[in-house]
Amino acid sequence: MQNSSRHKNESQGKTAILSKSRSKSLKQIIAGWMILQTFLTMTPALGKSDEKVLTYGNLLEKIDQGKVKKLEIDPAVQVAKVTLVGQSEKDPPKEVKLLEQNPELIAKLKAKNVEFDIQPSTDNSAAVNLMTNLLIVFLLLGLVLMILRRSANMSGQAMNFGKSRARFQMEAKTGISFNEVAGIEEAKEELQEVVTFLKSPEKFTAIGAKIPRGVLLVGPPGTGKTLLAKAIAGEAAVPFFSISGSEFVEMFVGVGASRVRDLFRKAKENAPCLVFIDEIDAVGRQRGVGYGGGNDEREQTLNQLLTEMDGFEGNAGIIIIAATNRPDVLDMALLRPGRFDRQVIVDYPDFKGRREILDVHARNKKVDPNVSLDAIAKRTPGFTGADLANVLNEAAIFTARRRKEAVTMAEINDAIDRVVAGMEGTPLVDSKSKRLIAYHEIGHAIVGTLCPGHDPVEKVTLIPRGQARGLTWFTPDEEQGLTSRSQLLARITSLLGGRVAEECIFGSSEVTTGASRDIEQVTSLARQMVTRFGMSDLGPFALEEDQNNSYLGNDYGGRRADHSEGISSRIDAQVREIVNQGYKAAHKIIQENRATVDRLVDLLIEQETIEGDEFRKLVDQLTQQVDRSLATSR
Repeated sequence: MQNSSRHKNESQGKTAILSKSRSKSLKQIIAGWMILQTFLTMTPALGKSDEKVLTYGNLLEKIDQGKVKKLEIDPAVQVAKVTLVGQSEKDPPKEVKLLEQNPELIAKLKAKNVEFDIQPSTDNSAAVNLMTNLLIVFLLLGLVLMILRRSANMSGQAMNFGKSRARFQMEAKTGISFNEVAGIEEAKEELQEVVTFLKSPEKFTAIGAKIPRGVLLVGPPGTGKTLLAKAIAGEAAVPFFSISGSEFVEMFVGVGASRVRDLFRKAKENAPCLVFIDEIDAVGRQRGVGYGGGNDEREQTLNQLLTEMDGFEGNAGIIIIAATNRPDVLDMALLRPGRFDRQVIVDYPDFKGRREILDVHARNKKVDPNVSLDAIAKRTPGFTGADLANVLNEAAIFTARRRKEAVTMAEINDAIDRVVAGMEGTPLVDSKSKRLIAYHEIGHAIVGTLCPGHDPVEKVTLIPRGQARGLTWFTPDEEQGLTSRSQLLARITSLLGGRVAEECIFGSSEVTTGASRDIEQVTSLARQMVTRFGMSDLGPFALEEDQNNSYLGNDYGGRRADHSEGISSRIDAQVREIVNQGYKAAHKIIQENRATVDRLVDLLIEQETIEGDEFRKLVDQLTQQVDRSLATSR
């Protein structure tokens, strides 16, 4: 045991000695490498110091040895430039940093007869200090001027706060004439008289006619009210002021009235002239009714506008043209003759108007000769001029994206679909959901086709657009100003065709929420038939008054009921009866044409889109085949 422990201790001792020796040798290698690296890096510096750098002590030694040829002392920077004996003329003199007092150096130079000279360098410290001080002064002056200018601008803005912000053109170069305005011929004729009055007023004044004070353009958004004002300015070639109604009113009391006074002052100075106020309902709302929130500042502005248009002072030669799509909220004093003498209705264009608008917007586009503008105008009833311009622009974008040379009907049809229903989505995969949507859309289409008095089908598609998974379009053959009771019932029946098809094919437990929008429209139409159109058993009575008279197409105004609670229950019963009547009619059409519906659904799933003409031909062919098969079976 002792021997083994001794051997073990000896082996551990040897291992420790070996490890110590290895660590020692490693340290020596590292130290040697560091010394070598330092020597290598420092050697050039030593050589450089010995050859080029000269210390004060070395300088004294050189003088004692007689190796200094010439010396120049610069007391300004305490530096001596030394030229050694045997030094080449090309080599620059060596520089030596001197002490503040150098008596020993001067004594040695005199004792050894070394040529020396004192040449002080130019002292630029005073100039530098002066430039620095001037720079600081200039910066301070610039800062003061900036503050003064900003304060002057702010005071100027405060003084000009009540000035009119109307854009003014001495000669109205709008670039738009009546040739660029199409589809609203009646409005153009009304306004052409205004242009004639401005150009040659003597024709009217000779017989005692007075120039109209104001013209109010009323109509839905996008029908061309602002475009008409620009065309009047371009045709009349008189000074033209343009401002928005919202630019009169500010948060400070009296600013709006001041701007109105300033506007009319400028207009009088440049009479005869035109003043165009866009969206006048922003400042011309009825006073004291609290509609849209009461605002004393707005009412003061309106009062000033009323006074300027027809007050004690006449405004000879100033014609006010205003545009709005909310005539129902304008103050009655603003609408009376003497202020706005004429109200021009700028309504939706008819077929001829849409055709002319398409001609105007197609001038600057490369359109294929095979494109029929008549077909486009026929397919777009209810479109405004802005909508038609957007359709052609979208078609041009589609053409560029598809790398075609000219716009074709395919791009125009896609553009119309996008404007009406939204962006095209990813087609549905063949599944139960796709088949259900196909039956829903075919239900709409076939019920609308077989219902007397309904508009013809334009297109049936399963391609999603917007939030709709499938779409069915109906387009009227002609412009419809009035709608008959049979047409309203046909519409209700067609709207219920999709829900009825789902129930007939898949059962009542499988009907979906896809008909929610259809049901809302059906209920609204049926209620209007009862309460507003007098098309029910309750008789020709207006039981609800529509308070919304604007052109914005919303129901913010609400409805006011003019009936008792008993009549209200009868109204609900009549609405329910009309809807049930349409539901039964749709159910009958689907059941009697079940085979035709199945064939059309298979074809729609295969093609995903069926155009209106093709759909009507298919319905005729399939219906005849079914009739022949039934006759044969009998």
